[in-house]
Amino acid sequence: MSMLYLDNAATTPVRPEVLDAMMPFLTRWFGNASSHHTVGEAAADALADARTRVAGILGMRASDVIFTSGGTEANNLAVKGIAIAADARSRSLSQGGRRHVVTTPIEHESVLESARYLERVHGFAVTRVPVDDVGRVDPDAVARALDGDAALVSFGYANNEVGTVQDVAAIAAVARGQGVPVHVDAVQAAGWLPLNATELGVDAISLAGHKLGAPKGSGVLAVRGRVPLEPLLHGGGQERGRRSGTEDVAGAVGFAIALELAEAERADSSARVAALRDAFIARVLEAVPSARLTGDPVHRLPGTASFTFAGTSGEAVLLELERRGIVSSSGSACAAGSDEPSHVLLAMGIAPEVAQTAVRFTFPHALREPLDAVAGAVAASVVAVQSSG
Repeated sequence: MSMLYLDNAATTPVRPEVLDAMMPFLTRWFGNASSHHTVGEAAADALADARTRVAGILGMRASDVIFTSGGTEANNLAVKGIAIAADARSRSLSQGGRRHVVTTPIEHESVLESARYLERVHGFAVTRVPVDDVGRVDPDAVARALDGDAALVSFGYANNEVGTVQDVAAIAAVARGQGVPVHVDAVQAAGWLPLNATELGVDAISLAGHKLGAPKGSGVLAVRGRVPLEPLLHGGGQERGRRSGTEDVAGAVGFAIALELAEAERADSSARVAALRDAFIARVLEAVPSARLTGDPVHRLPGTASFTFAGTSGEAVLLELERRGIVSSSGSACAAGSDEPSHVLLAMGIAPEVAQTAVRFTFPHALREPLDAVAGAVAASVVAVQSSG
């Protein structure tokens, strides 16, 4: 039986163009970019080119781009690195320090756990600005949370579970008005939404290659040069001293090509997939009386449709869907297997027993066909679970 993969927010297949671009740097030009010989210099040139390509899409300088092992490392480096450096700088200027981070309760665990680390180990205060029932952040609430001790505002461009898109420019403007650096986790937004950091008004932006058709283990944190950053990894001083370790040249090349391809296709794929998504949502809500859409119905990623099915088990619905040839998920892949209800849905005010019925469908950029058969399979799967319960 053929399978229809609708869990693209978790990961995507590597694009053939990306593999082709990477291959020379896994075989012939495999050198260490820090080595001063022909093979190493070829690797260094490729790394510099990849950095320039990424910077061009982000509207930042090539020197701002730090290649990482993925979105989790990028978020850790942003939250810990910017906050710790801001505090140290403030203290060096005899300004008393900055030990306050502002975020939200619906962030990816890599942001939330980094904030908890700052609380636990470094004595930071963390404010988690609440969201409304569709997962949106009020910029005015961010403004009220800021004070003279704030070192960083960190939040997601688009939520990985429900697809809600934040008003990044408005939130960033509030923080910028008070001189507080802004980090945005754009891991899920890449390929769907504009990424120009200057237009968004942000100081740092995180991306992950495997959401874009690049290999797992590739990512980027871009941080403006004026923003102090304490490294997490110390050693040989690679990445301008901000991320030591021998660079994954092939991964960086693959990431840059994948990002360029996604950006070139973004306008067409976003409009096309959004229309198919809306039709799918309408059919599911019509066919399944217990279905409730989660996340903002308007400010939503084009490729995300997420529901709760009260009176069922989300995991049971997923198993029924897979029996029918459809692969989806209950939410974040990082929380797969957990018995706990989604922290995102709980923060949106959804009851724990309902949150445990969540199912998320995330579509590929190449989607072109209507999803009527999938909607029918959802309805049949919910009925099957309800009947067996």
